[in-house]
Amino acid sequence: MIIAGAIFMAMGLELFLVPNHLLDGGIVGISIILAHLTGFELGLFIFLLNIPFFFLGYKQIGKTFALSTVLGITVLSISTYLLHPVPRFTDDLLLATVFGGIALGVGVGLVIRYGGSLDGTEILAILFNKTTPLSVGEIIMFFNLMIFTIAGFVFTWEQAMYSVLAYFIAFKTIDIVIQGFDESKSVYIISDYVDDVGQAIMDRLGRGVTYLHGEGAYTGDEKKIIFTVITRLEEAKLKTIVEDIDTHAFLAIGNIAEVRGGRFKKRNIH
Repeated sequence: MIIAGAIFMAMGLELFLVPNHLLDGGIVGISIILAHLTGFELGLFIFLLNIPFFFLGYKQIGKTFALSTVLGITVLSISTYLLHPVPRFTDDLLLATVFGGIALGVGVGLVIRYGGSLDGTEILAILFNKTTPLSVGEIIMFFNLMIFTIAGFVFTWEQAMYSVLAYFIAFKTIDIVIQGFDESKSVYIISDYVDDVGQAIMDRLGRGVTYLHGEGAYTGDEKKIIFTVITRLEEAKLKTIVEDIDTHAFLAIGNIAEVRGGRFKKRNIH
């Protein structure tokens, strides 16, 4: 899957983005700019610029991650070299942006899901995060903002803006590949009819519930709190179930990256 992810990313780069002077963020974005300015192969820069991050990844995250990253980036570098003579699929910048971003997102998402990385930016951000008050996400954002600004001078500002759009599409696609369409959500419900709501969730939605014991800070009243886990597609039905029983119920819904164990599997509804 890491090999497949690297090939997907190479296709996104060489068939859509690079021929239209669009770029990705991170080390790959820098590599695209350097390849354009020097005339050397893109794969060469991707591999060379990521070498320091192989060792950093080994020290910071572990041997398996480092080896998976070496495999992914090596395949990515070779694939971009092999695909380079292939004609681009489209001259339309919007189509190249959308499909290039999707291909990048699928590729990067597969590699991350199976324990590797195709760009050393995240590792660099983790290191900077230890010495600065900025979060990893903020560091990556500022780093990519700098790259897209440089792209505006090297290519055109229109292509730089399309590159930002491609990066955003890739970012959202990565989430879908890693988490899947069937994204899980955690739900907390506080109601005066907690038993009725809990039973309705089990009967009408087929999900198990757990009752937690809490206490109101202002009133001091003891309360039973419903906790359950649902999929994204079940969110609307859950809200309907709760509102049918208690229109004043407190409902808190949050995203969950992963659910394992327990009794999350849905029961048959009779």
